[in-house]
Amino acid sequence: MLSVKSFVFNPVQENAYVLFNEKGQCCIIDPGCYFPEEREELKAEIELAGLTPVLLLNTHCHLDHVFGNKYVHDTWGLPLHLHEKEKPVLDFAPQSGQMWQLPFDNYEGPLVYLNEEKTIKVGEDELEIRFTPGHSPGSVSFYHKAGGFVISGDVLFQGSVGRTDLPGGSFETLANSIHTQLFTLPDETKVYSGHGSATTIGFEKKNNPFVRMY
Repeated sequence: MLSVKSFVFNPVQENAYVLFNEKGQCCIIDPGCYFPEEREELKAEIELAGLTPVLLLNTHCHLDHVFGNKYVHDTWGLPLHLHEKEKPVLDFAPQSGQMWQLPFDNYEGPLVYLNEEKTIKVGEDELEIRFTPGHSPGSVSFYHKAGGFVISGDVLFQGSVGRTDLPGGSFETLANSIHTQLFTLPDETKVYSGHGSATTIGFEKKNNPFVRMY
């Protein structure tokens, strides 16, 4: 079973995640580490825990989620896994960085495209890939059934949802993703979002003003 370690990185206060198992294998999801000290923090925490990174994953490729992709690749030699529809978003990230006055070196290594409704493994532990567009055209969420949690990126937040006014965004698409791909998970499923505090599926179904079901 996978455990979760979270980090808050960069001026946009993005949540990055390291998921690790009992054998010390781990995956790094959305490494938004922008400043050198943030990159060192990620590396030091992984080394202190005796973990071996085996996967680099992006839920989506808005700039605050991809700042550290190149660093992770250069440090541990991991290719980037993302949905194919996020490739244009990744390519645009440096331009977006200039607009936000946050220049950075973008990842230019090999790409591995994720297939929705499939699984990806961290050692023997499975993550189910759920296609959850709307905030971004190729956004995916990673569901770990055994651990009872989902990494939702910027799709669903505590009491809110991802913005849909960026290129490729659609509130109708986002709401459909949440209702069909996230709200179909057990109510007790913990939601680790791209920003802010963790929540649960059941709480958001009842209380989220944007997509609540009751």
